[in-house]
Amino acid sequence: MKLVTAVIKPFKLDEVREALAAVGVQGITVTEVKGFGRQKGHTEVYRGAEYEVNFLPKIKIEAAIDDAQLGPVLEAIEKSANTGKIGDGKIFVAGLEQVIRIRTGESGSEAL
Repeated sequence: MKLVTAVIKPFKLDEVREALAAVGVQGITVTEVKGFGRQKGHTEVYRGAEYEVNFLPKIKIEAAIDDAQLGPVLEAIEKSANTGKIGDGKIFVAGLEQVIRIRTGESGSEAL
């Protein structure tokens, strides 16, 4: 089992959600986060005053998946979140040792 975490631009959330549903992902967790990468934020002007925005709004999507789904899931996220511009985000993959569904007590792949 794997935990796939993707940090993407906020306006790409619906496209990524639909792409993940199309490849069989049954559930995701979405969190609004702030951060920066290579772009290091940007400068904005508000009421004539210039100020620097260090942290940009992003969306973090997490999905626990079976090992067999990894390839299609990564491809779905990459294609649907891509704009071709800086700040598109990143995908992280981590191993899951155990998953337990609280309601039924199921564990492992059955709990996904």
